[in-house]
Amino acid sequence: MSENVVKLDNNFNQVIERKIAVIFVTDVVGFSKSMEQNEDETLRSFRACRDILDKLFTEHGGRIFNTAGDSVLAEFQSAVSAVVCANEFQKLLKERNNSVSDDAKMHFRIGLNMGDVIVEGENLYGDGVNVAARLEALSQPSGVCLSKSIMDFVNKKTELLFNDLGEQQIKNTLVHAFDLSNPDLEKRSNIDETVTAAASAKINEGSVPPTIAVLPFANLSTDQEQEFFADGITEDTISYFSKSKTFPIVSLNSAMKYKNSKEATKDIADGLNANYLVQGSIRKGGSKVRISAKLTDAKEDIQIWSQTWDRSLDDVFEVQDEVSQKVSALALPEIIINEQNTLNNKDLKIFSAWDEFLHSLNYYDKSSEAKNVEAKIKYLYEAIEHAEKSIALNKNLTDAYNVLASCLFFLRIESSLQHDREINEARFREVTEKSYSLDPYNPDSVMNMGLLSRISNDETKYKEFINKSVEINPHHSRSLHAKGMLYLNECDYDNSIDFLNRANESNRKGVPFYETMILFCYLGKNDWLSANQSVDRSMRENDHSRYHAFKAVVLAHEGKIEESKEWLKKYQENRPEIKTIEDYEKVVPGINQEVKDILLNGMRLAGLL
Repeated sequence: MSENVVKLDNNFNQVIERKIAVIFVTDVVGFSKSMEQNEDETLRSFRACRDILDKLFTEHGGRIFNTAGDSVLAEFQSAVSAVVCANEFQKLLKERNNSVSDDAKMHFRIGLNMGDVIVEGENLYGDGVNVAARLEALSQPSGVCLSKSIMDFVNKKTELLFNDLGEQQIKNTLVHAFDLSNPDLEKRSNIDETVTAAASAKINEGSVPPTIAVLPFANLSTDQEQEFFADGITEDTISYFSKSKTFPIVSLNSAMKYKNSKEATKDIADGLNANYLVQGSIRKGGSKVRISAKLTDAKEDIQIWSQTWDRSLDDVFEVQDEVSQKVSALALPEIIINEQNTLNNKDLKIFSAWDEFLHSLNYYDKSSEAKNVEAKIKYLYEAIEHAEKSIALNKNLTDAYNVLASCLFFLRIESSLQHDREINEARFREVTEKSYSLDPYNPDSVMNMGLLSRISNDETKYKEFINKSVEINPHHSRSLHAKGMLYLNECDYDNSIDFLNRANESNRKGVPFYETMILFCYLGKNDWLSANQSVDRSMRENDHSRYHAFKAVVLAHEGKIEESKEWLKKYQENRPEIKTIEDYEKVVPGINQEVKDILLNGMRLAGLL
C-alpha cells in the first residue's frame, strides 16, 4: 500500500496529516489471568512470541507504531503482506504451543483493517486503527478477523480462504467482518451476541464519557411526608444532571428500582451500567432539614466528593431546587477531575475522542496554573493539539470544541503580534460558532458566544449570553466570572467581588483564577490595602510581568513612590517595548474607564511618562 499522504486543514487552519494504511492489531488471550497465576513464565512466553512476531514483521514489511502491555499495533504497506503475516504468525504459534508446557502456551487474537488514519510522528490513530482493534476483539483465540476492505484486496491474490461473518455491530461501529479460515477453529457464520458484547466492553472501556446514576435520596426522618421531598430532590437532581450533555444519565425510572435497596454499591452500579453513583439522604428536625449527598466512583468503590446542607423548610420547593442544582453543579466537576486523574493509569491501546478531550483539559488546566507567559502558551498549544485530535475522532463532542475555543481566546490575548492575534481570533470565532450550533444550552458554548460578541463590540448580545449561561447553570464558574466582569465594567464593585468570589468557589480545580479582576475592583474602590494584598496573591500564583505593573500602580497610589519605581523598572525589564504611558495604554486590560484611569495615573506616579 502506497503512503498516499493527504494534508487537510480540518476547518481549523492547522494541517492534519492523513493517509490510508493497513493496520494489524494483536494481543494475548487471558494475559492478565496468566500474569496473576505465573508472572515469570507468562513474561518469558510473551517475549518468545514477540520474537516470532518481530521477525515476521521484518520479513513482511510491518512497522510497530504502538504497544500497550500485551497489545501490539503495526502498520503494513500491503494488505496481502499483512494477511500472510497474520496467518504465518498463528501457524508458528501453534507449532510453539505443541512443544511447550501448558503454562507456557500462549494464544493471540488478530484484527486487520485498511482505512483512513491520522499521522502524528511515528504514531497512528483514528477510525482505521479503531476498526482494527474492534476486529481483534471479535477474533477467535488463535484466529484472525479482518474487514471487508482487506478482504476485497486479498481474496484473489492468495490461496487463503475466508468465512463471511456479515455486518457486526459493536457499540456505534458497524463492521463487515471475515474470519481467516483455520481448520483448527470452529467455522463461524455469525457471532454470538455475548461475543460482540464482550468485544464492545473490551474496546470501549474508558473510551466514552462515563455514565452517572442518581439513586433515590433516603428519607432518614420518621416523618413520612418527607418521602415526597426526598423523591423530589432525586427527580430534580437527575433533571439538572441531564442538562449536561457531557455525561449519559441513568433515567429516573431505572434509578427508582433501587429505592431503599440494600445491595452493595458495585452491584447497583453494575445493574444500572453506571460508572458513578450519586447518593443522598434527608433528615428533618423541627423546621430544619439536613440534606447530604455523596459521589462514588462505582468501579473503584471510592467516595470522591460529599457535602451537607442545613436549610430551613420555610419554602420546600426553593430548598429542593437549590440543593438539586448544587449537587449536579458541584459533582460534575469532580467527575471530570477523577477522570483526568485516572487517565494516565489506563492501559489503553487507542486514545478515543473522550481520552483526547481529557488530555486537552489537563493541558488547559496547566496553562491556567502556569507561572509565566511562556509556560502558559506552551500548555495552550498542547491543549489545542489534543482538542483537535478529539474533534477529528468525534466531530460532535461539544466539550472538545469548547476547550479549543478557550485556548484560542487566551492565545489571542497573549499573542504579542497583531497578525497572530488576528489568526487566533478568526479560529476562535469559527470554533465557537460550531460549538454553539452543536449545543446552545451548554454554558461553556454560551459563554464563548458571549466572548465573541464582546470581541465584536456587541455589548447587548454579550450581556444576553452571560445572563443565559448563569440561568442555565447558576454555579458555573466561567459564567459567574463573566457576570462579575459585567458588574466590574459598570463600576458596581461590591457585586463584582461577590460574583468573582462565587466563581472561585465553584472553580473546578479550586485555584483562584479570578484574582486579577478582584484586584481591579479594589482599585476602583480606592481600597489600596486590599489591592496590595490581592496583587501579592496573584504574584504567588503567577509571576507574569503584568503584575509587576499592577504592584507599581498600587504602591504609587499608597504614596510609596520609590518602591513603585522599583516595580516599574522590573516590569520594563520584562517588557522593554513599554517605554511611555502611551505604550502602556495599548496593553491595559479592556475594563471600565475608571479603573483604566487609576492604572494609568498610577504608572505616571511611578515614573512612566
